[in-house]
Amino acid sequence: MSYTIAAEIRTEIGKGSSRRLRHADKVPAVIYGAGKEPISIKFDHKDIINIQENADFYSSDLTISVDGKEVKVRVQAMQRHAFRAQIEHIDFTFA
Repeated sequence: MSYTIAAEIRTEIGKGSSRRLRHADKVPAVIYGAGKEPISIKFDHKDIINIQENADFYSSDLTISVDGKEVKVRVQAMQRHAFRAQIEHIDFTFA
């Protein structure tokens, strides 16, 4: 299956900024990988919560649309809230 997620570039980095994003139902994330500059992004929690339940979400290439560009990525790591059904942060690698 193919997944496409719409994202925005994050300009504010840090713990406080990430907490404000989560409070606004956004998920902070980062895309990094071999020889490329890391990209800090954010997207809506509702865009990711349902598709991350599929097993192929973790093993297939995803497409993230950032400022009109499509970037192929793979999920590297995902941090979830301890007892709520909430995603706190996702690490992607360039595919």
